[in-house]
Amino acid sequence: MEGFIQVTTTTEKREDAERIARTLVEARLAACVQIVGPITSIYRWKGKIETAGEWLCLIKSREELYGAVEQAIRYLHPYETPEIIAAPITAGSHDYPGWLRDELAAPCEE
Repeated sequence: MEGFIQVTTTTEKREDAERIARTLVEARLAACVQIVGPITSIYRWKGKIETAGEWLCLIKSREELYGAVEQAIRYLHPYETPEIIAAPITAGSHDYPGWLRDELAAPCEE
């Protein structure tokens, strides 16, 4: 599907998730960001098992925009080491890829 990806990140506060989402969509680095939560995350941090309530951002973008998406998230994110991971979108409904294409920044010309 044309190199589309879903990037995920989590935040402690809904306001942080909304700020990241709005910034990415306004900059056309994301066509859509869904915010899910609160969720419970259990993880090891600095040698201890932690449990935290978080908000999950599901960011729809294009593979070539990943670097800019990551940079924006890092700039806006309050965590010392935020989760920023991407997975390819390998299939989708018939019209969805066209909508993604229309809503994202134009591809770079080489």
